[in-house]
Amino acid sequence: MLSFLKKLFSPGPGVDYVALVEQGAQIIDVRTKPEFASGHIKGSINIPLQELEQNLKKIDKSKPVITCCASGMRSSSATSILNARGYQAYNGGGWASLRNAM
Repeated sequence: MLSFLKKLFSPGPGVDYVALVEQGAQIIDVRTKPEFASGHIKGSINIPLQELEQNLKKIDKSKPVITCCASGMRSSSATSILNARGYQAYNGGGWASLRNAM
């Protein structure tokens, strides 16, 4: 069960977040506003998951998108939503782990 969940919420093999950021990737943090205020990746944009669909115009469709949250669950949902709408989106998982990977 644990391995299934890891596969479900992992960004996938070979995702190079540094390269994506160098290509102009936008980091969308889908945590709540209070969570974001308590700490976040510099330059990331806070769009809580429940507000994502209403705020798609804030995300540049011509650039890659990396989503993050606290654990990877909400960012996985956000990645699915964005990919379904034609964005090139990647699940970055938890924001602290993503920050350390960059």
